[in-house]
Amino acid sequence: MKSKISILFITLYSVLAFSQTKTGTIDNDYIINLMPEAKIVIKNTQDYGARLDSSFSIKMKEYQDKVDDFTKNEKELGELMKKTLINEITTMEQDIKKYQENGNKLMQFKQNELMRPLYKKLNDAIAIVVKEGGYTHILTRQGNEFAYLDEKYDITKLVLAKLGIQEPEVKE
Repeated sequence: MKSKISILFITLYSVLAFSQTKTGTIDNDYIINLMPEAKIVIKNTQDYGARLDSSFSIKMKEYQDKVDDFTKNEKELGELMKKTLINEITTMEQDIKKYQENGNKLMQFKQNELMRPLYKKLNDAIAIVVKEGGYTHILTRQGNEFAYLDEKYDITKLVLAKLGIQEPEVKE
């Protein structure tokens, strides 16, 4: 019985000793910003934002005209007409706030939609580098606070090479 326990213990110990992990790090944002497609995404997002802004400007102009008209003619208006116009202006203010909130959400959705192919391309390149390098874990550098990172385990440059992206030279 002792020999079986000893053999089990030795086997378990050897398995644990040989099953080491290899952890690497990556700077996703740095790579995404170097991708040529990122410039296209930024331009398309800005164009979409400009279209939303033009619609918003039209709504704001209508609102401002209504407020100016009310302010100019307030003394000549009856109480019922004042209440009606105040309700219209209040409704327009609420619509503008909703439009702004929806515009922000639409911008975020559009940016996510345009960025999705870039992240897929990046993830595919990461998967290749991970398999080739025998990594078991890859941590992103953004949001994680590391006390120390050994640069030899940073796969950012390897992924850039897989994607065919030239890293810009650092000027000192």
